[in-house]
Amino acid sequence: MNIPEIQAALEAVDIPQTERTLGGETAIKSIEERSDGLHIALQFSYPVRHIGTELANRVQEAVIAYTGDASIHLGIETDIGTHKVQPGVATIKGVKNIIAVASGKGGVGKSTTTANLATAMARMGARVGVLDADLYGPSQPTMLGVADGKPDQKNQKLIPVEADSGIQVMSIGFLVDTDQAVVWRGPMLSQALQQLLFQSEWNDVDYLFIDLPPGTGDIQLTLSQKIPVTGSVVVTTPQDIALIDARKAVDMFHKVNIPIFGVLENMSVHICSNCGHAEAIFGSEGGKNLAGRLNVPLLGQLPLSLPVREAMDNGTALQLLDNHPEIEQIYTAAAFQLALSVADKGKDFSNRFPRIVVE
Repeated sequence: MNIPEIQAALEAVDIPQTERTLGGETAIKSIEERSDGLHIALQFSYPVRHIGTELANRVQEAVIAYTGDASIHLGIETDIGTHKVQPGVATIKGVKNIIAVASGKGGVGKSTTTANLATAMARMGARVGVLDADLYGPSQPTMLGVADGKPDQKNQKLIPVEADSGIQVMSIGFLVDTDQAVVWRGPMLSQALQQLLFQSEWNDVDYLFIDLPPGTGDIQLTLSQKIPVTGSVVVTTPQDIALIDARKAVDMFHKVNIPIFGVLENMSVHICSNCGHAEAIFGSEGGKNLAGRLNVPLLGQLPLSLPVREAMDNGTALQLLDNHPEIEQIYTAAAFQLALSVADKGKDFSNRFPRIVVE
C-alpha cells in the first residue's frame, strides 16, 4: 500500500455536517499497514458519535482504491480540551468547558433549551453536566428526570445526581423544598451559585451547561466575574418584546468579555397537530435577524411542540430525542455547532504553569 497516497486521500475527506476536512482538522492520528489490513486512527477535539457511521463510509470510499482486498479498520477517538475563559478567572477541577444559556427574558424556553442541548451533546458522546442557576425557579431536575434525586456527599463535596442520559446534574432544587419560595437577596444568591459550582465533585465534564435565570442581575454578574465561562448561547422567541430583552443579554456578555456562540430561536412556528397548518404566532425570523446583526450562527429554529412540552414535564428528554427525529435533528445540529465553536477557541494552558506566590 502507498501510505502517502492514502494520507492525501484521507486529508481531503469532508467531515459530515460541516464544511471541514480531516486534513484541515488535523484529525488523522495514524495510518498503519498490518497483517490484518489497514488501520486508520482519527482523533477529534469535539464529539462525533452522531456522524460516526457516515464518516466511516466516507473514509472507506476515499481509501478503498488504494487498499485492494485488504480490510480497513477505523478507530475514532475524541480528546476534548479545556479552552480559554475570561481573563483572571481560573478553570474548575473536573470541568473543561462551561456554556452559559441565557435569555434576558423569562418564558422563552431557556431551561427547555438547556436540557435538550445537554441531552443532545451527551448522545453525541460527550461527558456533560448541567448546573441549574435559576435559583428562584429550579426546573432542571424535573426536565432531566431526576426530581427525586439527592446528591451524595464525599470529602465535604456534593456529588451531582446522574440522569439516565449520563448527564451530571446539580441544582438548588435538590437541597431545598421545591414547594417553598426561595426568598434570598442578591448576595445570598451569588454565594449559593458559587457553592453549587465549586463545592460539587464534577467528574471529568467536557461541557457544563449553566441554565441562567432571566435578566442581567446578581447571578449574571457573579457568572462573569468569578465563574470561568467558555461562551454563551442566547435563547429568544421571534417576538419583538423577547428580542429587546435578548439584546440586553447580548450586551451583558459583550461587556464582560464572554463570547456568544450563537442564537437559538424558540417557538418559531406553531404547526397544527390536526391539519398541519403552520402559523408564526410570535412573528418570524426575529432570532435569525438577531444572529445576523451579531454575526454569530443561528443555531436553530424550534417550533412550538407538544412532544417537547410533554417530555419536559415528564422528565423524558432522552426519550424525546430518541423518538422524534425531526426534533432530535434540530437540537443535535445546534449542539454540534456549539461543540465546533468551543473547539475553535484557543486552549487554556494556565494549569501547566507553576503558581507564583509573592510573600
